[in-house]
Amino acid sequence: MRPSTLRALKRAAELTRQNRLTEAVLIAEPVILTADSYEGDEILHWLADHVADFTGENHDEPKELP
Repeated sequence: MRPSTLRALKRAAELTRQNRLTEAVLIAEPVILTADSYEGDEILHWLADHVADFTGENHDEPKELP
């Protein structure tokens, strides 16, 4: 995953925890929509593994992807 993509996802997670969902979507959506299929898969896995980054909750195991 490109460093800029990872930074955008981390910033979106931070904004989500601050209840600033609209801003989070404005940052993450363009990155997700412009990703190629390989990076899209990496993003999907990163999001599944980092649910707690967005919710602030602690999860013992990463969620399984569909």
